[in-house]
Amino acid sequence: MATLVTFHAHPDDECIVTGGVMRKAHDEGHRVVLVVATRGEAGEVPDDLAEGEELWQRRVVETHASADLLGVARVEFLGYRDSGMMGDELNARPGSFWTADVEEAAQKLAAILREEDARVLTTYDSFGGYGHPDHIQVHRVGMRAAEIAGTPVVYQALVRESEFREAFRLAGMEEPPPLDGAVPESEINVGVDVREYLALKRKAMRAHASQITEDSFFLTLDEPTFAHAFGTEWFIRAGHGPADALDL
Repeated sequence: MATLVTFHAHPDDECIVTGGVMRKAHDEGHRVVLVVATRGEAGEVPDDLAEGEELWQRRVVETHASADLLGVARVEFLGYRDSGMMGDELNARPGSFWTADVEEAAQKLAAILREEDARVLTTYDSFGGYGHPDHIQVHRVGMRAAEIAGTPVVYQALVRESEFREAFRLAGMEEPPPLDGAVPESEINVGVDVREYLALKRKAMRAHASQITEDSFFLTLDEPTFAHAFGTEWFIRAGHGPADALDL
């Protein structure tokens, strides 16, 4: 049994990008640990918050519900604030993940990696998938934490843009604008077939109801289109050749 630590920026990221490999690892007998940099304070605010309930409190509960579905044994939050989209005034707010000292944040994550004797860490690619400041910071912090802790295997998770765009076309939806600065798809060298876990991925998405609503792109896709967009989870493992599974 090995330990997989998967590091994400916000609640809900885990089920979208790595939900399949998390559940697959669990089902194969490995320990899965989820670490989230922020509590998603800048996310969508639902209409049904109770009096005195904060958005971050709702999103923590939702994260644990998603984690249960994905076979997670431990959930940790690093305690930083959601930085909002690139250029937002929240980027510079004290305590935001974007303003965090990379070395300091990496030491926090490295402590968890050491505690868990983690063999594998997933982080994000250098562009953070789509240029979100917190996602870029996840890459920086994750890569440094692996160095500090001596974690031997690191995968950089990302969505394959061509597949995502094809899903929009198949669904008859307008495609989003091109991702200026995205990592070239030629660098992606690991693709894990997670079609067996798509129903669980969708349940985990639904667990994040304050962020992923029933009329969202993720939940309105028909099953074949959803499988096309999310049936393979993609990674970069630097210095290695192509692979169709995580090295656990």
